[in-house]
Amino acid sequence: MSPNLKARSALAAASLLLATPALAQAPQAGAPPAEAAAPSQTEGAPPAPAQPTITKPPELVQQVNAQYPPDALTQGLTASVRLIITIAEDGTVSDVQPTELVGNGFDEAAQAAVRQFRFSPAEVDGVPAPVQVEYVYHFTLTAPEEGPGQEQVEQEAPKATLTGQLISRGSRSRVAGATVRCGDDPEAPEATSDADGRFTLEVPPGECAVRVVASGYQLYQTKEQLKENETTEVNFFLAPAGGALETVVRSERPKKEVVRRTITREEAQKTPGTFGDPIRVIQALPGVARAPFISGELLVRGSNPGQTATMMDGVSIPILFHLLGGPSVVNAEFIDQLDFYPGGYGSQYGRAVGGIVEVGTRKGAADTFHGSVKVDVLDAGFFLETPVSDGISVAAAARRSYIDTLLPVFLPKSEGSTLSVVPRYWDYQVRVDFGAKRGANSEAEAQALAGGARSTGYVMAFGSDDQLRVVSSGPETERDLSLDTQTLFHRIKGDWTYRKGALTSVFTPYVGYDGSSFKFGTASQDGTAYTVGAREVLGMELSSELTVRTGLDLMYEYQSYDVKFPAPEDFEYVAFPGAESVGELLVEQLSVDAFDGALFLEADVKVGKFTFTPGVRGNLQVASGGARNLALDPRLWVRFGATERTSLKGSLGLYSQPPETFRFISLPYGNPEVVYQRAFQSSLGVEHRFTDAFNVDLTGFFNRRFKNIVAPGQLVTRDSGGVVQLPYSNDGIGRAWGVELMAKKDRTSATDKWSGWVSYTFSRSLDGRAGPKPDGGGGFGGDFGNETDSTYGLSPFDQTHILTLVSSYVLGNGWELGGRFRYTTGRPTTPLNHTYDLYQSDRNRFDGTYGPYASARTAGFHQLDMRLDKSWQFQSWTLGAYLDVQNLYNQENVEFVFNDYRQRQEYEVPGIPILPVVGVKGSF
Repeated sequence: MSPNLKARSALAAASLLLATPALAQAPQAGAPPAEAAAPSQTEGAPPAPAQPTITKPPELVQQVNAQYPPDALTQGLTASVRLIITIAEDGTVSDVQPTELVGNGFDEAAQAAVRQFRFSPAEVDGVPAPVQVEYVYHFTLTAPEEGPGQEQVEQEAPKATLTGQLISRGSRSRVAGATVRCGDDPEAPEATSDADGRFTLEVPPGECAVRVVASGYQLYQTKEQLKENETTEVNFFLAPAGGALETVVRSERPKKEVVRRTITREEAQKTPGTFGDPIRVIQALPGVARAPFISGELLVRGSNPGQTATMMDGVSIPILFHLLGGPSVVNAEFIDQLDFYPGGYGSQYGRAVGGIVEVGTRKGAADTFHGSVKVDVLDAGFFLETPVSDGISVAAAARRSYIDTLLPVFLPKSEGSTLSVVPRYWDYQVRVDFGAKRGANSEAEAQALAGGARSTGYVMAFGSDDQLRVVSSGPETERDLSLDTQTLFHRIKGDWTYRKGALTSVFTPYVGYDGSSFKFGTASQDGTAYTVGAREVLGMELSSELTVRTGLDLMYEYQSYDVKFPAPEDFEYVAFPGAESVGELLVEQLSVDAFDGALFLEADVKVGKFTFTPGVRGNLQVASGGARNLALDPRLWVRFGATERTSLKGSLGLYSQPPETFRFISLPYGNPEVVYQRAFQSSLGVEHRFTDAFNVDLTGFFNRRFKNIVAPGQLVTRDSGGVVQLPYSNDGIGRAWGVELMAKKDRTSATDKWSGWVSYTFSRSLDGRAGPKPDGGGGFGGDFGNETDSTYGLSPFDQTHILTLVSSYVLGNGWELGGRFRYTTGRPTTPLNHTYDLYQSDRNRFDGTYGPYASARTAGFHQLDMRLDKSWQFQSWTLGAYLDVQNLYNQENVEFVFNDYRQRQEYEVPGIPILPVVGVKGSF
């Protein structure tokens, strides 16, 4: 044979690079068929959640021939070296690993050559991203020249056709971008599956040793007997590489904020202690203090309750969690991504002086019908998604609790033995997407197919309802007592995205309805609110170094209230000494409206290794009673890419939060003169990726709050000469500083079993009032202890140390075990310092005597949660079961403190004891 070298190569498969390179499975010699081919399914057969799409595969632009090993050449040896190569974002080869060694010097020669290859950069969802590819380098010796007429003979050789569809086992999603071939012959034809997972392969008749390689799936091998001039149609069910519930993690988007912690749905659903609720995982991230039990508040970087904005698909929602610490108001299956900004966010976001939480929902499946049903001891819900036509898809979800129905069954039957307050809730989401037709490999190609511009969008409706019910037991009292406490909201929003070249426009109009009802004793309040708003974000990529974004953020709100409550003390009448005072019942019908608008502008400027994002947000609020407020918020964040793995970052800026609309109600119920709450935020940090699987983020922050709303306000003299105490005023001030640490270990491949993170926050939060202490007590978090107390000191929500450890391990065979440990410093309290009784005869009650304000703390909180998941994967659906146990060692953490009626002794109320929750979930 001629010693001339003839090197051929084949790009066998591409896979998203999640972290460290994952070795592809080598073909197993003599392995039996992975699964018998199933008959083709009808067109309505179902798939699963949409995965990230390689919109632009890498292309080999520079190939280097390997040097043929001399000894192998002398002996006339040939070989095929199968490699996993990692292609960086710039197209260079950053790593080469063989899947199995063939010896005789072929492995070293192939690796040395491939390291010098250059590719055009790959794109995932239109963004340059690193990828892994399986690459086969063939060492062959030149064959004899083909004789005359041989080519004609080959063209006339008999052919057989193998066609079919690739389906993900357990979910029925279509597998796109997979490589299908018969055997490992370098000359064997191969086919790539399309967006529907379909492929067609023409091969010689006879036995075809089918080999399917797909991103995120195990190697699939089987054998098919193909007949001459006939077409064989099959369905191949591919097993996901990471197990039944594993999905591909989206590539990280370019950072636009100093700190943005992004959590994927699959990662969050399995976090212990969350009961499968992805949004609850926010409570395990750095910078988030533990809120009081059942409050559901988000306390971010020393801020107070209500100062962190919660949004769903860019639209503000009144609550993120159901009442009494229930689950989030969004079905877990509907969540695509959860972005948490503890501070330093860009000028697109506003109406908050704390952090931002944005829940992003996902579009319906584009391939076929999918769904899931989940049931546990707290509630039950479902999720469905399906394509309607090419470019149109629908997704819907709903959930309903039933703990209020089940609890009376388990309560003791003796009369009057038990009385409990339990929540009853439901929520729903419906989303219709349109315009995103399949078939384009990139955004540029999609625009070209659409005639130079492309429009996509969706319409979504969502809402929730919460009520509290009193349930009791006993032969005569076994009935539900009505408790008029309700929180309700509905939202309908649209989203229209227009792209043409470097221009992107996103327009988001929305309308909303909120309802609330509260009744306690003789006091009651019923409120309704109507909201209309719109956002427009216009972006232009002027060059690779400059991108500009601008837009409007507008919102109008109308609120009305029907209230009944006892008159203030000046209207009360005491019938006789020692009796309860009798107050006049006041009935009011109140209404108020307010407009809040913002204009923002920001730019990304790249200068060498620096990226600057200066921005500014102008705010205007106009409300009933003539209120007109203005605020200007300049902001800046900077990132410096010191090395490929290390970045420095910093931010500073002003942030504004408008007063809630109801605060503009006229005196004595509101204060039409309240203005924007303000905060100065700054941070400085470093992030370093030690390996592709392990990274650390360290950030220090300093925030100062001013003009925050506190109650009660100051005494003011009216124009008529009277004196009145304002219910609210902008006298609130505060400071917070601290350090946040996040060390995270990701799973990087199907063979990587362990993932988790450690988050630690050291913080100090001070809170108080500017100006004199108001008459009648009242403070920045509660009543002051005595007249000598300062009006500035520790925030009642201060927690010096916050530590969270989360870990998850894949045991195999569908089993996964996880744990979460939390520790926080106890919250500040004002200690009871009883030295004598204080009896108020007019009110017939005792008052206590206390020590200095916030001079003591409750005991530290610590708790261990565990979660065990098991999944069974069938051909077209998956069954999962889980046991989620909160407070595994039954720690009695102090949640509340109350006193006896004489104010002589304090009693501590512990939180929930050990709480096991069992649930099942089926998905298809």
